[in-house]
Amino acid sequence: MELRAFLEITRPHNCILAGLVGVLGSIVALGSVPEEKILLLVFLVVTLGCAGGNTINDYFDYEIDRINRPERPLPRGAMKRKTAFWYAMFLFGLGLGLAALISVAAFIFALVAYVAMFLYAWKLKPLPFIGNLTVAALTGVTPLYGAVAVGRLGLAGTLAVCAFLVNVAREIVKDIEDIEGDIKKGARTLPIIIGPKKAAYIAAFFGISTVVASFLPVKAGVGVGYYAMVPVDLIILYAVYLILRSQDRKTAHRSQILLKASIFLAVFAFLIAALV
Repeated sequence: MELRAFLEITRPHNCILAGLVGVLGSIVALGSVPEEKILLLVFLVVTLGCAGGNTINDYFDYEIDRINRPERPLPRGAMKRKTAFWYAMFLFGLGLGLAALISVAAFIFALVAYVAMFLYAWKLKPLPFIGNLTVAALTGVTPLYGAVAVGRLGLAGTLAVCAFLVNVAREIVKDIEDIEGDIKKGARTLPIIIGPKKAAYIAAFFGISTVVASFLPVKAGVGVGYYAMVPVDLIILYAVYLILRSQDRKTAHRSQILLKASIFLAVFAFLIAALV
């Protein structure tokens, strides 16, 4: 067993970014910076939830990852599957304990999200499109957790909608990227059922819908600071162009990485809009 596997299996860069999205969600919702204690707790609850979710996902995805992600800790033997399961439970438990220090609403929100992460990894992920919608919803509610923590919605609501839509697009593109391993495993993802080309069109629909939804705050009267979202919209549109042009593994990987980057850049655009 490798000690570094305990950090690696959580995919810490993703978790830290998710934690920052939660923190920025609280700032966007409030329109100012909350007290440091709330920011720290929000960051930790989201980060630990993400870490637990990634770990339990690898536990259930062991066979698929042996084909698609053989370098990950479980497929290469750096950690036992049983250890990964209980490690995920520990991370979830610690996150819930910290959530209880924020408020009852924050605890319940975290509990529902954590349970959804487990159910997604256990049963929902293989379901065509249902799994995509579930993981997109989990990502979309990340900024909402920050809003719950400060007791105000603000622009966090629109940010959550945009995060949900762009994540549906990204999840479908990821399925296009992983189609080879999923076929060997017998999975029934959207690209396998309807073909990668049709799946790319559906991903493009959600990507373009994100761009349209991103301008809702402008209609509501948000100032010129919101136009920081324009470069993010261009990135999303370019990712859409890539996946429509080709559905090979390399192109799908580039497209989903761009969509992933757009999620976090969008948070900063909303932050500028809320503060300016």
